[in-house]
Amino acid sequence: MRKLRVGIIGQGRSGRDIHANTVIKLVNDKFEIAAVCDLILERCEPSQKDTGCAVYADYRKMFKDKSIDLIINATTSEQHVPVTMKILDAGFNVLTEKPLARKTSDVDKLIKKAVEAGKVFAIYQQSRFAPYFTKTREIIDSGVLGRIVMVKIAFNGFARRWDWQTLQCMDAGNLRNTGPHPLDQALQIFGDTDPDVFCIMDKANSFGDAEDHVKLILHGKGHPTIDLEISSCCAYPPYTYQVYGTNGGITGDMKHLDWKYFKPEEAPEQELITGPMPNLAYCKEELKWYTEKWDASAEEANLFDNMATRFYNRLYDTIVNGAPLAVTQQEVRRQIAVIEECHRQNPMPVLKRT
Repeated sequence: MRKLRVGIIGQGRSGRDIHANTVIKLVNDKFEIAAVCDLILERCEPSQKDTGCAVYADYRKMFKDKSIDLIINATTSEQHVPVTMKILDAGFNVLTEKPLARKTSDVDKLIKKAVEAGKVFAIYQQSRFAPYFTKTREIIDSGVLGRIVMVKIAFNGFARRWDWQTLQCMDAGNLRNTGPHPLDQALQIFGDTDPDVFCIMDKANSFGDAEDHVKLILHGKGHPTIDLEISSCCAYPPYTYQVYGTNGGITGDMKHLDWKYFKPEEAPEQELITGPMPNLAYCKEELKWYTEKWDASAEEANLFDNMATRFYNRLYDTIVNGAPLAVTQQEVRRQIAVIEECHRQNPMPVLKRT
């Protein structure tokens, strides 16, 4: 099996802890690190020590190595578009971290450039492969819950932040930092039609000027309502997923799901009563409920490694064998359109920096 030679731009939390560690520890049968780059050269030392790779402070010097098969753009968020454009211009396949862009118009420019260059352009949306999500989709698709009326998704917790990912000028905030994960999942459940969007955002505990509390509703005729929260102000996060269906529902988190449902053919026959109920009674019936549960295996419970491995294996298949991208550019564009609309509805005051 041919190993793909990888260059990584950025050796911060994403570039080192996610991408370099994934290549070194999880998918080293298919990928190997050829070079890493960071403005702070000391950050490159762990990857160089582990692999003996080349080290650069200027990513453009990495472009001289034409043996590289894939360059990963793990720069800060506001650099995702311009640096990805330069990688494609230089003739390399590219994997870009999320959030991909601020605007759909920038996504369109990147897609056009990738087509012109004839290169693979992928976006790191690994949560598509989260075991709890794939299990939730499996239950929904089985039909046992009936028609799905609403799906509540909560990526909540309590945290105060004061790093660059709290600054609007760096394309930060909860919706762009964390939001691409649950939003990608939500749009898969919603369906192919573009949703109507209603959003409320607030800056509460953040020390920067970007939002850290998001309430997002996606809705449309013939589609389930999606109720999505991404809040850093939730001291008691109750669930990750709740699904409301006409025959039952799901509740649970990233490691455990419970669901129950009844079978319509086993339910008592009822007829609509338009007049007064006899004996002042209230509608009541006994339904036979079926209950099931899912617990993540030890491998599935190691969520980040599980998702990363599955994503990278699919990306290898795309680059080497021409398989379709697991997460398409148009799917990410649709996600960016929702985020763009949320920010249009919620303009946030910009922090004056000294």
